[in-house]
Amino acid sequence: MTVVMTDRIEMADDNAQRLDEWFALLERMVPEGIKAEVVEGAVHMVPQRDAHWQIIRRIIHALEDRFGRDINVTTDVRIDFPGFENGFCPDVMKLRDDAERDPERGWRHEDVEFVAEVISRGTGMNDYGPKKAAYAEAEVPVYLIADPYQGRCHVFTDPKGGEYRTESRFDFGERIDLTHTLLDLTLDTATFPRD
Repeated sequence: MTVVMTDRIEMADDNAQRLDEWFALLERMVPEGIKAEVVEGAVHMVPQRDAHWQIIRRIIHALEDRFGRDINVTTDVRIDFPGFENGFCPDVMKLRDDAERDPERGWRHEDVEFVAEVISRGTGMNDYGPKKAAYAEAEVPVYLIADPYQGRCHVFTDPKGGEYRTESRFDFGERIDLTHTLLDLTLDTATFPRD
């Protein structure tokens, strides 16, 4: 039993070290305005589009309106999630109020309360696939996908056993009721732009 636990710790350390190496390289190579992250060991880079950023801003403003300007929220900041080489940079990530950033490892996925991803062309399969699975495995309580191409949001809640047990869909223009979640807010998507 001890051997298995030691192997898992060594694998996690190796995984984190490889991600550190990837991101050190990406920081030197990727120009400003391009989002880069590692999903299941593969690097994905996409340019930030206006509609993408406008949706991110509206989600952040809704969180700030609900929790205040000192809310512990980030955008495009690396955090390592469960699975093979998953160094994600969520479009919006809300952390617990008492979360503390480790100077060496960064934020811990155990402290994430909410993630929102805005679909970009060419990487939507990550948001609906491996990222959704990793967020569920990490037991992120609320995961929202905003899709400006479909004009729709998907909300995933109630993570258990590595998957979300509840999914809801809302068209842009509808109000998303998240009052039953720890966010306790209603997100108005009336001004979410389509792409």
